[in-house]
Amino acid sequence: MSYYREIITRAVVAKGRKFTKSTDIISTDHSPSSILGCWIINHSYTAKKVGKKVEVSGSYEVNVWYSYNRNTKTAVKSQRIHYKDEIKLKYRDPEAFDDQEIIAKVVQQPNCIEACITSEGNRIEVQVEREFFVEVIGETKVCVAINPDGCCDDDDNWFNDLDDEEFEEINPDFIVECEDE
Repeated sequence: MSYYREIITRAVVAKGRKFTKSTDIISTDHSPSSILGCWIINHSYTAKKVGKKVEVSGSYEVNVWYSYNRNTKTAVKSQRIHYKDEIKLKYRDPEAFDDQEIIAKVVQQPNCIEACITSEGNRIEVQVEREFFVEVIGETKVCVAINPDGCCDDDDNWFNDLDDEEFEEINPDFIVECEDE
């Protein structure tokens, strides 16, 4: 009889990570004089395995606060941006099967790096960065060694509590103080 067993279990069978910089163009209702602020909110995403990659599809809302009419008036322009990031997988287990469960974690939420007025003067260019980490969960085999003698019968020894008599025999002065040099 063999001293090894193969166990089928669910485990992380592949991992991937991707950092993305993108440029989004926001069309404004007025020709902007200056940009007063830019922020990104309402980020949502889903992930699915496509071949040997994971595809993260999502969207976020870009809000740009800008002045116009020679800096005498302000407005906020909001625009929903959709994206699709393909993440290459590393550490792939070739023996894995049923690997359609994906765990996608945002390492860095979409964040505005820079916003500037385009040379045409009626649009705003927003540079955004984001980062994802993905894990693919699947079924795989694990080989484990077994003890041919079976389990040990030392179930009573695991607790190792001191009884009252042993507790009274402990010397509280067992630590020797060191002299200062």
